[in-house]
Amino acid sequence: MKLFLFFAALFALLPAGDDRGYIVKVGEKAPDITITYTDGTTKKLSDFRGKVVMLQFTASWCGVCRKEMPFIERDIWQKHKDHPQFALLGIDLKEDAATTEQFARATKVTYPLTLDPEGDAFYSFAAQGAGVTRNIVIDRTGTIIFMTRLYDPEEFQTLCEVIEKELAKKKGKK
Repeated sequence: MKLFLFFAALFALLPAGDDRGYIVKVGEKAPDITITYTDGTTKKLSDFRGKVVMLQFTASWCGVCRKEMPFIERDIWQKHKDHPQFALLGIDLKEDAATTEQFARATKVTYPLTLDPEGDAFYSFAAQGAGVTRNIVIDRTGTIIFMTRLYDPEEFQTLCEVIEKELAKKKGKK
């Protein structure tokens, strides 16, 4: 019985995912993850404060990711890439730089695909064992304002609208 209570107490301390595998919520500050580019340079997510940031968690082996990426390229990146207050970062889960670079070429995306070789960035947002296809929109203050899971055309349209609305706000105004 003591062993059961010990494990029950230990399990209660672990972050529980929501029904879509997230351990973060809309309205919370985004974890200050490290962004690692394929050339080895790094930035912190907090370095992007003042910008609307979209994180796209992906992997080369993920069929749903491959289905969604052309829409992200066309409907989000190509539309907003020159906006000075917008950043889009693809984060490739548990793959090396060569695989990630080949993945970008194969999917014909031109937005930055960055590395998450151990899954540290991903598991700052999602529970262990959660599926990879997900997008997170973070406002200029570092607060999570929208999250998706898998690719659903209606949810993707809402994602696009959330980004549009956020970019239309004047910097520093709610």
